[in-house]
Amino acid sequence: MTRGAGRSDEPERSRETTDAHTHLLRVTLAEPECHAYWENVDLAVPPALRATAAFEQRWFGAKSMARVQTLIAALAARFDAFPESLAVLRAWPDLRAPARVLVCHLHLQLTDPVYRAFTGDFLVKRRAAGHTTIGRDQVERWVHDTWGNRWAAATRLKFASNLLTAASEAGFLAGRRDPRPLTLPPISDAGLGYALYLLREAVPDAALFDNPYIESLGLTREALLDKLRGGVALRVRNLGDVVDVEWAAPNLRQWAEQARQGILA
Repeated sequence: MTRGAGRSDEPERSRETTDAHTHLLRVTLAEPECHAYWENVDLAVPPALRATAAFEQRWFGAKSMARVQTLIAALAARFDAFPESLAVLRAWPDLRAPARVLVCHLHLQLTDPVYRAFTGDFLVKRRAAGHTTIGRDQVERWVHDTWGNRWAAATRLKFASNLLTAASEAGFLAGRRDPRPLTLPPISDAGLGYALYLLREAVPDAALFDNPYIESLGLTREALLDKLRGGVALRVRNLGDVVDVEWAAPNLRQWAEQARQGILA
């Protein structure tokens, strides 16, 4: 059992996407493009008009207008529902690369049920079973087993390729040839703090432990508790079978501001 204190008074509603879609077939993790998006986007500008600004201002380098339009649509789907997160990310220009990658992974998980199930369930179970590698054919079979004939074989193979690519970009796989070794990315205090506060606000009914977001990072209940002891995101104490949680700040924005200033105890 987990109990916590310090939650803000904002209304709780989940912003987790539950309907499977094919956005990942067009854009994978795309950390550099995500970074450029949150540094430049103005949510007051409709997505249809952002592509022109992004193309003319070269947010994504010398990419074609068609590709910029695709990126804007995909990244708007991943980030626009989280304006407080965009504000935090824009105000944190020195956020290091491993934490930026984790941010991209979390937002892709939140907004893509296929990627969430792949990284937060399938790969977790594969590691737990003692497997050390994975290949495209295995992923294609998993897509078919999970979603049946919803997609044709060619689409399932494309899903498999892009799931492997996105997971590799996020640090969960190594190499580009099958079989690909299973790995885990480094988790910084900044990255973990962002994850916990984002999930607290975006998926308020999610447990602190045993959820696909935290489990995807290779953090079991014990591993997360060890990492949190003495950390700056929140404080935990074991009281028998109860874990007492004390959040360091009432919300993501205030936590990030304190973390940037180095004033968290």
